[in-house]
Amino acid sequence: MATELYDLTVPGFTRGLRALSAILDKAVAHAASTGVDANDWLSLRLIEDMNPLIKQVQTACDSPKLCVARLSDVVAPVHDDSEKTIADLQVRIADTLAYLQSVPREAIDGQEGKEVTLTFPGGEMKFLGQPYVTGFAVPNFYFHLTTAYALLRQAGVPLGKRDYMGAPG
Repeated sequence: MATELYDLTVPGFTRGLRALSAILDKAVAHAASTGVDANDWLSLRLIEDMNPLIKQVQTACDSPKLCVARLSDVVAPVHDDSEKTIADLQVRIADTLAYLQSVPREAIDGQEGKEVTLTFPGGEMKFLGQPYVTGFAVPNFYFHLTTAYALLRQAGVPLGKRDYMGAPG
C-alpha cells in the first residue's frame, strides 16, 4: 500500500509542533528557575547571518501550514510575524495545529502530481506535490524545528532528544 501525502505531512508536522510547544514551555520553566527572562532568548542566533529564535519558530509554523494549504487549497491562517513573546509564539503554534487538524485528509491525499510553485525574491521554484513534500516542505520544517531546539539547548535549557522527538501520536 502506498503512503499518502497526508501521512507524510500532517502527523509529522503535528508531532513536531507539539514538541516545539513543549520545548518552549520547558524554556520558560528553566528561565523562571534561573532568574532569566525567557523572552530574551528570542533574539538568539547560531551565527550572525541566521534568523533568530523567534523567526525559527515562526517559520516552523509557516512551513507546515503553507505546505498543507498549497496541497489542499484550504486557506491557511495568516500570521503577520508580530509575536513578541514566547506566549505569543505558543498562540501561533496552537493556531497552526488547529489549522492542520481542520484540513481533511481527502484534500491532501491524491495531490502527488499537483503543481506547486514557490515564489521568492530571486525567482521561483516549481515542484509536483510529492517532491515538494519530500524534498522541500518536510526538510524545511525540520531545519527550523532543529534550529529552534539548538538555540535553546545552547542557551542552557535542559533539553534532550526526547524533547525534540516529542510524544508519539
